[in-house]
Amino acid sequence: MKQYFKNIYLGIWTILVGMRITLRHLFTRAVTVQYPDARLPVPDRARNRLYVNIDDCIGCDQCSMACPVDCITIEAIKSTPADNLGTTSTGHKKRLWVSRFDIDIAKCCFCGLCVPPCPTECITMTAAYEYSEYDRLNLLYRFSRMTPAEIETAKGKAADAEKEAAAKKAAAAQAAKAAPPPKDTKPPQQG
Repeated sequence: MKQYFKNIYLGIWTILVGMRITLRHLFTRAVTVQYPDARLPVPDRARNRLYVNIDDCIGCDQCSMACPVDCITIEAIKSTPADNLGTTSTGHKKRLWVSRFDIDIAKCCFCGLCVPPCPTECITMTAAYEYSEYDRLNLLYRFSRMTPAEIETAKGKAADAEKEAAAKKAAAAQAAKAAPPPKDTKPPQQG
C-alpha cells in the first residue's frame, strides 16, 4: 500500500514540474520570427551558397581539388598564343578557356574549403540560404558561359596548336640528328 501512494505522489509531482515550466513560458513574450516577412540577419562569415565570378576564373582547378566531396567540376581548354582572353580583376592573365564550371549544391557540405585556394578570389560563399528545389537537377549550377560551338572551336584551335608544336619539336630533333657532332679539340687526358 505504501508503494501505491508513493507512485501517486511521484505522478502528481512530475505533472506539477512540467506544468511549472509550461506556465512560466505561457506568460513570457514570444520571440518567434515571422519568417517570410521578417528574417534574422545572416552572420558575416556564414557559409551558404557558392557563387563563381566566371570572368575572374583562370581554370586552375584548385577549388575542385580542395573540395572534399567532389561537388565542383571544371574543364579547361588551353588557349593558343593568338587568343587574348584578357586578365582577371586581380591582374592574373587568363591562359585557359573555362568550358565547364559546375557546382552540385546537392553534394556540397558548405565547408568553405574551396574558397581560400582560389588565386583570383572568383569563388565565394554568399549570404543566400534559400535555394530549395523540387528537382535535384536544379541544384546543379553551371557557371560557364561558353556555348557548345565555342567549345568545339576552342578545342580545334588547341589541337591545331598542339600538332604545330609537335611538328616543330620533331623538326628540331631531326635537325639535331643531322648536325655533325662537335669536334673535341682538347688532347686526351692521361691519368
